[in-house]
Amino acid sequence: MIRDLTEAQAREALVLKWGQTELGVIPAWVAEMDYATADVITDALVDAIRKGQTSYPPYEFGGELGRAYADWAARHFAQDVDPELVIPVVDVTQGMRLALDLLSADAPVVMPVPAYSPQLEIAEITGRQRVDLVVDPEDDRAGIDLDELDTAFAEGARTLILTQPHNPWGRVFSRAELEGIRDVVTEHGARVISDEIHAPLVLPGAEHISYLALDGTADHAIALVASSKAFNTAGLKCAQIVTGDAATRDRLFGGPMARNDSWSTLGVVAAIAAYDQGDPWLAALIERLDQQRTLLQALLKEHLPLARMRPLEATYLAWLDLRAYGFRDPARVCLERGRVRLAAGHDYHPGSTGHVRLNIATSPERLTEIVHRMATALAT
Repeated sequence: MIRDLTEAQAREALVLKWGQTELGVIPAWVAEMDYATADVITDALVDAIRKGQTSYPPYEFGGELGRAYADWAARHFAQDVDPELVIPVVDVTQGMRLALDLLSADAPVVMPVPAYSPQLEIAEITGRQRVDLVVDPEDDRAGIDLDELDTAFAEGARTLILTQPHNPWGRVFSRAELEGIRDVVTEHGARVISDEIHAPLVLPGAEHISYLALDGTADHAIALVASSKAFNTAGLKCAQIVTGDAATRDRLFGGPMARNDSWSTLGVVAAIAAYDQGDPWLAALIERLDQQRTLLQALLKEHLPLARMRPLEATYLAWLDLRAYGFRDPARVCLERGRVRLAAGHDYHPGSTGHVRLNIATSPERLTEIVHRMATALAT
């Protein structure tokens, strides 16, 4: 069910990733997949267009979108979600900003880093200080240091941005880890904003547990979810905020409309189609990504033996430590010498020099060529 796009097709379909990449360069940076859109989504969108559904979406919580996500969460995560506690939002990062503005205290925000680069400035643009909780690059488990988290809250922080599954680490946090975080958060009366957009992309060997699925989290947390990352529909603009209780939902939905009024009717159509009909396609995608993960490990062992790959438990984004090759910015070297575009590690935290993020959601042949080009670039 997974159809690889040719380069010509990718340049038409992926107008940022491929469309703005120079000919002869392979893009493996932004988090989009080189795969054709799932038929169930294309069919739903074509039907909606034929009906003329290009108007404003309903301004509501719950509804068919809430019902579809609740059904999805029950099937995939054994999670009981009340459909009436689901709010649409334009995208996950905007949902994070909305939650900070309307729910969080006017106090510093804890951000484990490296972190998804567009969210590094989220504290600042909401008028708050960011407190970095730096993950040791030598720690393959990339866990949250609970003592450091406790210290950050003791010194005045009141919100934790938790990205799980994590981008760019590829980590899936265990129940015990999440419970440890919860205990520190509740001790200090703090709040959690849990970005769970990659939850559908957990690979074999790991299990996603929503932070909101833990006991004792409903009154201090929200989860940000979407079908867009798993189904390659980011441009359609529709994510969801899952709240744990009606009081939190009402604070978010009762805010000024101008804070949250830009999700798309077609995005809602695509999300409902993905949640209701996308399970077979997603299963095929997970199988492909598992194969790509195995292929990357073999390619690195053969062609870049000094590279350290953090265990990839979720997402299609591999976090590679290339410091042993002696370049502070290996992404720049790979682009200039190897004609492959990677995401630079320092974009996710200034201290992450010598690292890159590599997108494996492409064909086996293209992934093989990417690693060959990287090896050539870093060996010269």
